Formats: sequence, structure tokens, C-alpha cells
Amino acid sequence: MKDSFADIISHPHFSSTKRAHMSMASRAAQFAPFAALTGFDDEISETARLTDEQHELTEDEAALLNEQLHTLLEIAHQKPLVTVVCFRPDPLKPGGAYVTYTGHFRYLNEAEMRLEFAEGQSIALADVVAILHILVQDSRL
Repeated sequence: MKDSFADIISHPHFSSTKRAHMSMASRAAQFAPFAALTGFDDEISETARLTDEQHELTEDEAALLNEQLHTLLEIAHQKPLVTVVCFRPDPLKPGGAYVTYTGHFRYLNEAEMRLEFAEGQSIALADVVAILHILVQDSRL
């Protein structure tokens, strides 16, 4: 078996005159592993992502929220800076997340039962769980 290549062993290694020599990095990339299961990593990440359940307000929490909403509606013409906590349903799986939003309150859209803000944000009243701050800016400054 040793002698089977004896006739060509002394010949020079072939190099193309028409194409540039491929770098070692490019050669290695040809044999790099590929993702046989496209999207599998995304599915694993999505499954591992946690969501919160929306809890119902107690009577005391609902009464406090109702009182704060009445206060907010009374001073809506002053465009107060308001911080609200609301529940955002997850579009992909059951549950969602509690998020805090701060913006200048404009009005309550009674037809759709939504809080409308000057920044363009709109929050469903049913998703609001707390009003943390109501700040009226002094217009005399």
C-alpha cells in the first residue's frame, strides 16, 4: 500500500491560477455546525419566559382606585402627570406583566373605557390596578 502513491509523491501540490487561495477561516466555515432545527432556540426561550397572572382587586383596592380616578377626572383639565400600574396581557401565552406608566393624563374615553394620555398612550381602565402618583404642574411658573 505504501508504494501505491510512489508515482505522484514527487509532484508539486496543485494551485489554481484562476482563483485566490481560500483562507483557513473560510475553509473552516464550510464545516461549521449549522442549526438543523431552525427556530428551536427561540421556542425554548419563549417557553422559559415567565408571565404573571392578573389578580383581582380586593374591595379596599377597588375603592381606593375608584377614589383616585374621581380625583383624576376632576383635575383632568390641568393635564396632571400620573403614574399608573396596569396589567398588560401577553400576546403569546396566558398571563402577562404588570407595568408602570407615567404620562400626562388627558381624558377618560368613556365609549371605550380607556385612559388617554397626551403622549399618545391609551390604557384600558380594566387593566389599571393602581394609581401611584397624581402631580399637578403649577401653571403660574
